[in-house]
Amino acid sequence: QVQVVESGGGLVQPGGSLRLSCTASGLTFHYYVIKWYRQAPGKERELVAGVTSDGGRKNYAESVKGRFTISRDNRRRTVYLQMNNLKFEDTAIYYCKAEEITTTRGYWGQGTQVTVSS
Repeated sequence: QVQVVESGGGLVQPGGSLRLSCTASGLTFHYYVIKWYRQAPGKERELVAGVTSDGGRKNYAESVKGRFTISRDNRRRTVYLQMNNLKFEDTAIYYCKAEEITTTRGYWGQGTQVTVSS
């Protein structure tokens, strides 16, 4: 049974930092691209960052470039999203998605809440 689990969300002040983690089990982790999405209240889910199966390539939404860093540790079956200089508009539920590299079949986590507030 495939499980994708996010953690690390919380309440932080503007300018603060958080590190989210996404751990997957029940699948061959190094065969999967991992993407972070977020969904703010009343808005559609948007792609925030992604990393290839070997960690060699990364991409970011324009709104988070220079502030967020995605990384992965295949031995720990975990992908991280380091979020610095957080802004009010980063408030959202953050979701992790594992996508198989050949079939693009995807598995979602349950999400973790990030709230940026003073």
